Amino acid sequence: MLVAGVDEAGRGPLAGPLAVAAVILDPARPIVGLNDSKKLSEAKREALYPQIIERALTYCIVLIEPEEIDRLNIFQATMAGMSRAVAGLTPAAHEALIDGNKLPKDLPCRGRAIVGGDALEPAISAASILAKVSRDRLMMALDAVHPGYGFAIHKGYPTPAHLSALQQLGPCVQHRRSFAPVRVLLDQARLF
Repeated sequence: MLVAGVDEAGRGPLAGPLAVAAVILDPARPIVGLNDSKKLSEAKREALYPQIIERALTYCIVLIEPEEIDRLNIFQATMAGMSRAVAGLTPAAHEALIDGNKLPKDLPCRGRAIVGGDALEPAISAASILAKVSRDRLMMALDAVHPGYGFAIHKGYPTPAHLSALQQLGPCVQHRRSFAPVRVLLDQARLF
């Protein structure tokens, strides 16, 4: 039976896409050191990323852009991304293990939600690493396209430096308009 692990990175940031990954690991090609991406150093995640890509039976990484996050809301965008990532696996998964307490309604196979699954299930750990590294790399590239916000440093999270840059520069196209700090700035701009 082919079991996929599914996880996301980037629910909390004010800018950039949400990254969702689904991974089916190959039991014949184990990967040592898998864990919740948040518990690993950036160097460790970067070292594991190519091993996962090379040794997994299959994987799929999906990006949900800020406009879609704003249209759906972050929860629905996460659910849509999880369904798309699982649907993108070839060969197809028979079951999807989802990190969290909710399952997307339109999963293309049966699913099981596992709270803290990114630290418990190696396939979810692998998905968590693929999602996090993919998103971090993209945010570093977006830093060059949208200078001044510090995306390479904070990856779009609402740090004091990011909030200060947002206040000074206003939102760019990568900012999520539905997230409160961005929405408040846009509302203030409409008033004046």
